[in-house]
This record gives sequence, structure tokens and C-alpha cells, in this order.
Amino acid sequence: MEHVSGLRVVVADDSVLLREGLVRVLVEAGHEVVGSFGDADSLLAEVESLDPDLAVLDVRMPPTFRDEGVRAAIRLRSLVPRAGILLLSQYVEVAYAQELLGSGTGGVGYLLKDRVASLDELVDAIDRIADGGTVLDPEVVAQLIGRRHDPLATLTPREREVLQLMAEGRTNTAIAEALFIGVGAVEKNVTSIFAKLALEDSGTDHRRVLAVIAWLQR
Repeated sequence: MEHVSGLRVVVADDSVLLREGLVRVLVEAGHEVVGSFGDADSLLAEVESLDPDLAVLDVRMPPTFRDEGVRAAIRLRSLVPRAGILLLSQYVEVAYAQELLGSGTGGVGYLLKDRVASLDELVDAIDRIADGGTVLDPEVVAQLIGRRHDPLATLTPREREVLQLMAEGRTNTAIAEALFIGVGAVEKNVTSIFAKLALEDSGTDHRRVLAVIAWLQR
């Protein structure tokens, strides 16, 4: 994927060091950080006027350090529907993740801080989200799968593996490499997943994203 630059980005994290570190990474990647906040309320108070292309938020922020960030992300999607959302957290907060994935029109990502192996990985995730994609940490996917059984009932074990990798934002080629199978086999599994989840080809909808959202919502 070609690197995306020039995004207007807002950052919200109560840790000053992490917040400033994110700002530096974003600026070095060619983006403009138009707002930096230590809590969710401050972000929401200004986000409409800032009109960001992307928001990077921690999940747990003041005052209760529970789920302020993910709830703010959902609210942000209603205020600026086109904005992409990247949640960076030490925790998997599944209670609101399903709602976040089904809201807005921009891309969405949920990565665990301790599992982001490199700055390049973070920048790649931002590029995918800016392109309208969905990027989920495997642990987030695993916990969401555990909460939503019905959509998976008709999927084969291989189809579940393919769908999980799709949820992580992998291309068919990357899925084939991860599973040690051919790209053609991946394409057959993807087609089968679309059929089992009743996702018809409209010619406009991004069915890979819809597939992930569908089995999380049902």
C-alpha cells in the first residue's frame, strides 16, 4: 500500500510522554496534528471545529479510566462521520467495540500498545485506516469472536482463520502467506464467507469490511 500523508490528526491520551511520542511519529510520517488532548471531554469539545481526517485515542482516560476513549470514539464518529479512528490501548474493551465498528464511514483500528512491534507497523495501520480499512489486533478479534458465536456457526475452521486475518487488515496475498496456502484458495474461502454472511456484491460496498462488521453485529 502506498504511504498516505497530509492527514489532519487529533490525538487523545492522558500519558504526556505517549501523547507527545505519537505526535512526533505522526508529524514525521507527514501528517498534521491539529489537536492534542489529555482527556476525552476536551477532545470532543473541539473536534468538530478541528475537522480531523483521523483520531488516535487511548481507551481508558480521565476521569474514571474505564472506557472514556472508546465511548468518545463512538461520539466522534457521529460528529465527524468520515474521520478514521485508531484506538491504542493496553486493554481490550469489547463492550463498545462492536458499536464503534458499525458506526461512521471512515476506517477503524484497535491495536494493543504492547503488541505494536514497530513504528512502521503503526504508520502502516494509519495508512490502512485512512484508506477506509479495518485494522484489529488479533487479541481484539479473539475476544470479539468469543462474544458473537452465531455468525461463525456455518464457517469452516479455515474460513474462520481467513476471516480473522481479514479483520486484521491483511490482503489476500498476505493471508495466503500467513496460512501457507495459495491465493486462489484464499479467494475461494473469502467468496464462501461472503455467501454465508449474505453479503451480496453491490459494486460499491467494501465487502471485506462488511464481512468483519456483519459477524460482529449479528
